Amino acid sequence: MSTLLDRFLRYVAIDTQAVENSGIYPSSPNQLVLGKILRDELLAMGLSDARQTEFGIVHATIPGNVPGAPVVAFNSHVDTSPETTAANVRPQVIRNYAGGDLVLPGDPTKIIRVADNLELNHLHGQTIITTDGTTLLGADDKSGVSVIMELAKTLVENPSIPHGDIKIVFTCDEEIGQGVLHLEPAEIGADVAYTLDGQGTAEIEGETFSADRATVTITGVNIHPSIGKGRMLNAVKLAAKFLEFLPQNRLSPETTADRDGFVHPYTIEGGVGQVKMQFLLRDFETVQLAEQAEMLREFGRQLVGDFPKASVDVTVVAQYRNMRDGMEKEPRAVPFALEAVRRAGQTPRQLSIRGGTDGAQLTAKGLPTPNISCGEHNPHSPLEWTCLEEMEANVKVLVELVQVWAGK
Repeated sequence: MSTLLDRFLRYVAIDTQAVENSGIYPSSPNQLVLGKILRDELLAMGLSDARQTEFGIVHATIPGNVPGAPVVAFNSHVDTSPETTAANVRPQVIRNYAGGDLVLPGDPTKIIRVADNLELNHLHGQTIITTDGTTLLGADDKSGVSVIMELAKTLVENPSIPHGDIKIVFTCDEEIGQGVLHLEPAEIGADVAYTLDGQGTAEIEGETFSADRATVTITGVNIHPSIGKGRMLNAVKLAAKFLEFLPQNRLSPETTADRDGFVHPYTIEGGVGQVKMQFLLRDFETVQLAEQAEMLREFGRQLVGDFPKASVDVTVVAQYRNMRDGMEKEPRAVPFALEAVRRAGQTPRQLSIRGGTDGAQLTAKGLPTPNISCGEHNPHSPLEWTCLEEMEANVKVLVELVQVWAGK
């Protein structure tokens, strides 16, 4: 596991934070830097077709040794969340974890509490990797990248392991919904794919939210405050009233779980004359997204009814759809992954993702792509952490999975 740990620590040291609305792809230059490192490491392993496209996407093939076996692809993304800085990541490696809460040394107010991370109770004696509390860690998705790279190393060094052709794909800008913007299934050339972008171990996910993004634009009347009486209509205050229309005890991330969807305001900008708010619309049933958008439009009509000089515009952009709808094309994808977990000595859990992955969009494009655990915990947060032994366990799952697909 020393090479896996070394690999992970090297990858998280590179700041690959995605940048929303940058207007370029990839949105940050270090994604290209990490991609080049991965390409070079794959070439050094002997994968002679390893390459990096003009968009930073890395491709490589591990040649198979079972003629006629289906071609299986594995994908992770190199970027990290725009929500928390990824600059100057200083990981702390806690060997032989003895239990208890973990105080992060760079900011002692940041504490990974067992009460909020019950899985720590099952990881005593193992190796936990955290941040220092001032940045995220980047385990989302550099744990996945590390697991795939370790799989490649394992298969190259152990040619007796039976498998068909294995395709490796590393994407950019997944965190801002652009991961497969410049990637088509035909470029991958696989019959089935898996993203390594999940929590802990033994979890297989063949279902995601369906997702839209709504932009609510509220236009008021701006005029100098000195002559504003009876004439000004403050869009900032109108936005506050609009947000008050949202349900207080349902339809929000902080009040929902399991299969409940939500409407989530996550950015707001503007001034007296105009305010724009971004909303995430999420539900496992795609038809519900239209109802959520209509709810926002109804709020707009109510607001204009109370303030006739105002105007409210709601525009909706589709983001991704529930990958469940595309699994019928390769119905073995999830069951084979569950079998691989069992063969690796673990108890599989089939779950649904309250979010999305590159796999959701690849599935929509015609390549069934469920998601597999890679050791992530608390993504997008300074409280993010991973476990070395969990990553190693996920490598073993992939080794078993390629053999299941090879019919062995």
